[in-house]
Amino acid sequence: MAEYIEPLEELISQFQHLSGIGRKTAVRLAFSVLDYTDEEAEDFAEAIIRAKRDIGTCPVCQNISEGDLCPVCADSTRDRSTICVVEDCRAVMTMERVREYRGLYHVLHGALSPMNGITPETLRIKELLARLEDGTVKEIIIATNPTVEGETTAMYISKLLRNTDIKVSRLAYGIPVGGDLEYADEVTLFRALEGRREL
Repeated sequence: MAEYIEPLEELISQFQHLSGIGRKTAVRLAFSVLDYTDEEAEDFAEAIIRAKRDIGTCPVCQNISEGDLCPVCADSTRDRSTICVVEDCRAVMTMERVREYRGLYHVLHGALSPMNGITPETLRIKELLARLEDGTVKEIIIATNPTVEGETTAMYISKLLRNTDIKVSRLAYGIPVGGDLEYADEVTLFRALEGRREL
């Protein structure tokens, strides 16, 4: 027997399909929706439908886009000789908040994980390679996450580009500002040493 009445269970189940949402959070979200007015509930449902209908993928960088090109690719002032390779669209938004990077991006839509069925063919690697054919790109900055999958992906891409004239660099990772050395693991310390710079 279900814990809640069927329409509420269905709503809870739909929220549980969202990444990172467990049963307790799904229940809380479902009860929040029940408190909506009819108009608020319709607006919420319409926002979901509109997002699914109107958000697509930029044919150049594979980032999310409302129109044909995403805002970064459409910006003629961006440095077209540099591409920052990231795992997902959220990383693009994070990088853009810093307002220091003025190059382009390429979104892989994941990281290599053969155990989870994510192979080079399932990522947007061939689209990245196609962007390099005209010789405009001089540097690839690999900004995949500092996880086993992210590191594997970074090494895979760097090997693909080894015999080209394109410079391949990796974001430096290390001790966060305000962090204590005693709490840093060996990989973080290694990355911090590797990415050190002169003062």
